[in-house]
Amino acid sequence: MIHGIVNVLKPTGMSSHDVVGQLRRIYQMKKVGHAGTLDPLAAGVLPVYLGQATRLIEYGDSDIKTYHAEFTLGLATDTEDITGQVVQTLPVPDVTEALVEAALQTFLGETEQQPSRYSAISINGVKAYKLARQHQDFVLPARQITIHDIRLLAYHDGRGVLSVTCSKGTYVRSLIRDLGEKLGTCACMSYLVRVRAGLFDISSAATLEELEADPQRYVLPADQAIQSLKKVRLTIQQGTFLLQGRAVPFAGRGLAQGDILRVYNEAGNLMGIARFDAEHHVIRPHKMFAELL
Repeated sequence: MIHGIVNVLKPTGMSSHDVVGQLRRIYQMKKVGHAGTLDPLAAGVLPVYLGQATRLIEYGDSDIKTYHAEFTLGLATDTEDITGQVVQTLPVPDVTEALVEAALQTFLGETEQQPSRYSAISINGVKAYKLARQHQDFVLPARQITIHDIRLLAYHDGRGVLSVTCSKGTYVRSLIRDLGEKLGTCACMSYLVRVRAGLFDISSAATLEELEADPQRYVLPADQAIQSLKKVRLTIQQGTFLLQGRAVPFAGRGLAQGDILRVYNEAGNLMGIARFDAEHHVIRPHKMFAELL
């Protein structure tokens, strides 16, 4: 069985789940999962994990993402993107590129964002977008997000393209909604491309057609997405103990209580994920693999 990660270039019109279905067929395996959902309207980088690598999704280094988004001023929809029902139209102010850029800069840093009602956030176990489609009355709590970088790439006559690098959980369409308000009108997102997710870049992403033609070529090592975790190499005996579910004595120089570690054997093969217990000076197994990756 294959254990690894594929940097997929998701096309517009497909859901992330649809892409997973395609990779299950291409690689003839069921154990496939993705990191970082993209709406059908959006295209771009979608890291897909195969085999035992799916157990690494939660540790994957893809929290910081970069998007290029097209926006349309003077138009608001219920979904906050161009696919929704129009709920408001307003005149578009005579704003310059400099004014739009200045408005974008107000979002920099840590801030609170009111997520879209048509998001995948769960409310009592039900996705918000399902409740919204049923016309249920609910309010999503604001969440803390971080905008690391934001800039205007192009603007003309009420339409523009922005680039934003942001933290996990940021809704770009909600950012564009708020941009419209800052400019004295309304706005919706008309297109979205994710150009980077952590270590994965659009320049090296493979299309479904490329994967179909040569599946093995694009499989990356399972630990490609967890390079930000501290690395520990163990002896054969230490590795055996961890695989048996036993703690391993470890000095842990430079480590802190609860540090999550990627653990390798002497040959350099990934064995799994462990945690450091500073109080007892041991490494405790957390997610160990039945076979080495």
